[in-house]
Amino acid sequence: MKIGLMGGVGLSLSGYLQLSSAGEVADKNAKAGIFIDLTGGPTHLDTFDLKPDAASEFRGDFKPIATNVPGMLISEHLPKLAQQADKFCILRGVSHTLAAHRLGSEYVNTGTRPIASLTYPAYGSVVAKELTAPVDLPPNVAIPRGSHSSGFLGVKYASLNTNSTPKAGAPYAVRGVSLSGGLTIEEVNRRQDLLTSLDRKFRGYESDDQLLEGLDQFSQQAHAIITSKKAREAFDVSKESPAFAKAFEADSFSMSCLLAIRLVEAGVRFVTITNGGWDTHVDGFTRLKEKQLPPLDNGLAALYGGLADRGLLDQTTVFVTGEFGRTPKINANGGRDHYPRCMTMLMAGGGVRGGQVIGASDEKGSAPADGHGIRPDDVAASFYHALGIDHTKEYHTSSGRPITLVRDGNVIEKLFA
Repeated sequence: MKIGLMGGVGLSLSGYLQLSSAGEVADKNAKAGIFIDLTGGPTHLDTFDLKPDAASEFRGDFKPIATNVPGMLISEHLPKLAQQADKFCILRGVSHTLAAHRLGSEYVNTGTRPIASLTYPAYGSVVAKELTAPVDLPPNVAIPRGSHSSGFLGVKYASLNTNSTPKAGAPYAVRGVSLSGGLTIEEVNRRQDLLTSLDRKFRGYESDDQLLEGLDQFSQQAHAIITSKKAREAFDVSKESPAFAKAFEADSFSMSCLLAIRLVEAGVRFVTITNGGWDTHVDGFTRLKEKQLPPLDNGLAALYGGLADRGLLDQTTVFVTGEFGRTPKINANGGRDHYPRCMTMLMAGGGVRGGQVIGASDEKGSAPADGHGIRPDDVAASFYHALGIDHTKEYHTSSGRPITLVRDGNVIEKLFA
């Protein structure tokens, strides 16, 4: 009866909340995190680590341009980001050995090298466990959906997927958060009152069942979100002031970045934005110039600038990465292939000192210049550190197995110097 009555007023949200209660409060620096997952593997050599002096078969078609930070150069097709370079740090010479999309993605989405016996949680799931969020907001949101699961933490810490991206100037509704089908707040409240009445009558039968015992809590939280003006407006980018929204182009990535700002400002603790299309094996330079780089430039620059304008950049750590870099030598099809031995990542906000480059690659962008490089584990440890989460914290799996959050990583101190 309870499930039937909740149907139509956000059963999917109630079910989600039943699986995503907040964990204990942790001391923290940043109040929120944004993870931007560039799926497919963006080329480092044509974005943030150009090699203009290398031979033509390595350097490619693009030229470097100056940024607003002296000595920091990036691709000519990222002019807006060039003017925001003081806000982010470039990590060059990041290196690992997993050249398959799935394994590489799992590595950079968790900060721990994948193993067959255990699935580590995505960053947002850890943040949902460690940092409390307002009761009328989901703690962990993915736009349009996350690339990785909550792993051994369990599905109760999984992301709430929007399953779509907002459109410029149009009202935006997320199923289970926004009212639909002619429902009114009064109708939702009436059904909630009926559920409360039933709870009183059947409370004795629930005491021996953990799932039923917790159902009231999650149903009430779902009700709080559905009836919360704050939650509905946070997800609706059409509510944004035109003066602020004008910095964001109409493409889906830029609109996702605008939504991320609204969610963080409202109190959501973690937002993942997935942006695909970076697997450029064929005709890579045309695809980058015409399709991939302009939205990245527009959206990421507007994100950094918008967070700063709202006073949120110091409270929000932003991590941008793909699963690997691409081959230094251009292939016969005018593209670059999978190459985990050398890549770049970006970090900003939340205690990170922008306007600097940490690490370096060799003259062809084929390996870390020092022979060792930066590991994804180290970047993950640093990301957690910025959020006030101890990356060495020991968790336990459902079977009681003790496991460290990041198995093999150290905080990159220069990020915060």
